[in-house]
Amino acid sequence: MSELKDDVFLQWLKKEVRPALGCTEPVAIAFAAATACKYLNEPCISIKGFISENLYKNAMGVTIPGTCCTGVAMAAAVGVYGGDPDKGLETLRGLTDVQTKQAQEMVNNARVNISAQDTPDFIHIDLTATGAVNSCRVVIKKSHTRIEELYINEKPVTLVPQADEKDAEASPQSFSIEDAFNFITTVSLEKIEFILEAARLNAALSQEGQRRPYGLNIAGTLTTTIRQGLMSDDLLSRILIKTVAASDARMGGAAVTAMSNFGSGNQGIAATMPVVVLADELKSSREELIRGLALSHLVAISVHARYTRLSALCAASTAAMGAAAGMAWLFTRDLSVIQATIINMVSDVSGIICDGASNSCAMKVSTATMSAFRSVLMARQGIQVSPHDGIVSHNAEQTIDNLSRLVVKAMPSTDREIIHIMTEKAALTHS
Repeated sequence: MSELKDDVFLQWLKKEVRPALGCTEPVAIAFAAATACKYLNEPCISIKGFISENLYKNAMGVTIPGTCCTGVAMAAAVGVYGGDPDKGLETLRGLTDVQTKQAQEMVNNARVNISAQDTPDFIHIDLTATGAVNSCRVVIKKSHTRIEELYINEKPVTLVPQADEKDAEASPQSFSIEDAFNFITTVSLEKIEFILEAARLNAALSQEGQRRPYGLNIAGTLTTTIRQGLMSDDLLSRILIKTVAASDARMGGAAVTAMSNFGSGNQGIAATMPVVVLADELKSSREELIRGLALSHLVAISVHARYTRLSALCAASTAAMGAAAGMAWLFTRDLSVIQATIINMVSDVSGIICDGASNSCAMKVSTATMSAFRSVLMARQGIQVSPHDGIVSHNAEQTIDNLSRLVVKAMPSTDREIIHIMTEKAALTHS
């Protein structure tokens, strides 16, 4: 395999490891609504349009950041009253109670009408804001804040694309686990020390999740269980609690920014916190933490870049494969152990489905994190799942490709059935 330049990895990190406030699917809807209102040049009276079924799946049940509210209509409405599109994935930063109340009134008065449609693009938002005189239509595709079309009073407007959204299809060159390992081993530290921001943001989110109960409060349950003597206060427990607390807070609506990975805060959390906690336990140096985090996020990117951005596969599980690689590096600095760890994880958690963003995502983060740590321990002892077992192959790259084949070729029908179940359930709830 040809040697890749440092720029390839730095481009991937800067493109896919970005701050995000709240679950990115409802935030993307809020961003679209806020963008439409920005160009409307008068108060918005109503919002209508459609979103892709995959985006609907991930936006309907999760708590909107800074509120206690859920729902696609509410996500658009808070974008109307409190969204700042210039903040991108942090568009709802600074949302107030007054703005939330205004948004709720807009929804209650049936002034938001958004349906779900089966679209070729997994991320597709088409919303029109209407005022007393004017209208503005915004179309977003392929990534959460990529504005592909904009119309004012049905006339197209040419926009200058943002630097990071010029072409969602123009991703940097793909790379392997070995490529990522070689990069983080040899790259000068100052080029990648920005990755420490992921540790800072996600650790702060974790602290917020430990400070008060959010969502299902899984971190609180684990803490109580330890206090009751039913679980040990060991390294695995500390990794689980500090990782899951961040996911609890994020999915429970905490107005605290996460550092995302591949468009998801939960993926960013899963790729960050286990490495941070282990580095602290091992008393790793600042440089070791930086290199371990960079490897974790790059491996998570390498895995997810091989399949669709949204799918029926829980992407927290593949992001945790990044954390497994980062933890294996902190323990051993051995590429073969890192690769064996990935193979072990694919064998273990290859079947976790994504049934929409919700408070229960923190449970999946917990499961994937536990698998990551267990897979590292096995690989350290020379234990690797055999290529005769299941979908795993003789090496990590082919094993990841096998998993991606399931996502791309076999799981779309699973995804459609998940969406049907969720929409039928929602219809019964509102009937």
